[in-house]
Amino acid sequence: MQESGFQMGVGQQCSATYTKGSQSKAFPLSRRSYLTALLALCIFPKTCGMSVAVDSKPNILLIMADDLGIGDIGCYGNNTIRTPNIDRLAREGVKLTQHIAAAPLCTPSRAAFLTGRYPIRSGMASSNRYRALQWNAGSGGLPVNETTFAKVLRQQGYTTGLIGKWHQGVNCEALNDHCHHPSNHGFDYFYGMPFTLLNNCQKNKPPELDAALQAKLWLYTQIIALAVLTVIVGKLTGLISASWKIVACFALAGSLFFTSWYSSYGFVRHWNCILMRNYDITEQPMKLERTAALMLKEAVSFIERNKHGPFLLFVSFLHVHTPLFTTEKFLGKSRHGLYGDHVEEMDWLVGKILDAIDKEDLKNNTFTYFASDHGGQLEAQEGKTQLGGWNGIYKGGKGMGGWEGGIRVPGIFRWPGVFPAGTVIDEPTSLMDIYPTVAHLGGGIVPQDRVVDGRNLMLLLQGKVQQSEHEFMFHYCGSYLHAVRWHQKDSGALWKAHYVTPIFHPEGAGACYGRGICPCFGEGVTHHDPPLLFDLSRDPSEAKPLSPGTEPLFDTVISRIERAVQEHRQTLTPVPQQLSLYNIMWKPWLQPCCGTFPLCWCDKEGDSAHPAL
Repeated sequence: MQESGFQMGVGQQCSATYTKGSQSKAFPLSRRSYLTALLALCIFPKTCGMSVAVDSKPNILLIMADDLGIGDIGCYGNNTIRTPNIDRLAREGVKLTQHIAAAPLCTPSRAAFLTGRYPIRSGMASSNRYRALQWNAGSGGLPVNETTFAKVLRQQGYTTGLIGKWHQGVNCEALNDHCHHPSNHGFDYFYGMPFTLLNNCQKNKPPELDAALQAKLWLYTQIIALAVLTVIVGKLTGLISASWKIVACFALAGSLFFTSWYSSYGFVRHWNCILMRNYDITEQPMKLERTAALMLKEAVSFIERNKHGPFLLFVSFLHVHTPLFTTEKFLGKSRHGLYGDHVEEMDWLVGKILDAIDKEDLKNNTFTYFASDHGGQLEAQEGKTQLGGWNGIYKGGKGMGGWEGGIRVPGIFRWPGVFPAGTVIDEPTSLMDIYPTVAHLGGGIVPQDRVVDGRNLMLLLQGKVQQSEHEFMFHYCGSYLHAVRWHQKDSGALWKAHYVTPIFHPEGAGACYGRGICPCFGEGVTHHDPPLLFDLSRDPSEAKPLSPGTEPLFDTVISRIERAVQEHRQTLTPVPQQLSLYNIMWKPWLQPCCGTFPLCWCDKEGDSAHPAL
């Protein structure tokens, strides 16, 4: 139930509106009542759920967690991990229960978030096993012809900033061309990590980047080294008659092989784990023990510098991606080990950013949004310790394009006086919807020369409409369509058809523990014909697939979904593949370097100026 409140617009008759359920009654106000109401709004703007027309452009604060599961937050049902600040956002605003990521991995999901378009439209969906950017020194990334919401808002007079993770590329063809850099995609200010956190960023952690390939390369190197040693011993003992020239060439070939791969994989911490301020590298490699404090300081500073607005601030947390480096203040404080500690630290950071908004008296004029880029990673483990998130009742997790656990994420909005507090919306929405929503708020328009898949959420968030505009949503794993959902609005059914599902390893385990992450194609998946069909309105855990024998509408539903797939594919056009093997490989000539390559090292932050949290 919504509280009663006054609604006033310039040049309109003033009335009081009481809303209960879907019924509203308006009562004319006398001039004295009008003046009394106007005075109350001026003096007590937060009382009684009152809302006023917003004439000025709101500030926009977007907060995104990395790898956070929907089941990790109190307001989504977790009663053991403490997230009071995120929970407060939900109490003071709107909570979405069917908020869907466009991809189950960071690079494509964030590309869709920034552009409002499925990643396959921008070339950010991969057809090979590398589904995310692997190096700062790769040549792939968010194409320069894509228009982010930051570009749209900057054109409307917004000061735009990004603090935290980018993972959309840096350079294209030459060092420092910065074609994929945040500054080339509409952000006036960038401070953070152009890549993403990895175990490699913390000393004494097992490698995470391409770990299986690294293991093979080490094995091949050892075999070659053993062969060279055998040849040398054979030559010295007279058992082998080859000339020393041939032995030297053999040894040189082995050395070149080792150098060719170890020059990249052997120095991941230096190549990928860096911090930048705009185009300048400030730490190479970054010092994880102070990264959270630096990110918080930069976010608060941006708010303070731009308090007269309007501003767009995208806080893209490095939390809660492995290696889960957590400051001493939060270590051992949760009931869920290191992962729980890390989530609680992130929630504290959210609270400090919200405190900065409150301190500058910006709360009522700030559109605030919190989400995760995709579901938690079930396979993130160290021994028997779980280092990945919990996806609640939903099957699957990070990397799985179809199952709900990989794509259903938290979605929370707050805008006091505009969004009714304590509202829960159980309608299909997407991370891509943020694009047209904030473009609308800022007075901009979405590009008309391309397909934009997101939908403006304002009427839904305000309670002025009851249903989402989304009818069909397409769930990709890389460039492969794994599942489709159909929101059948007239019946309330929420159908979901799975064409491809990953094969769990071990069998029945619920994740791909033997692989590290589930594949999108090949021997690691099962193709379904007819597709697996679920009604999420009755079976949100996707536990019991329907059949023609159990669901009379089975054939009708499948036929309608397949027609929607054909229509969707007709809207796709060929584009350069940003995650091709060539684009994702390490290129030393594109490596961001603080110093003279390969001697890349610097620390421009200084410990003394940034005390620990």
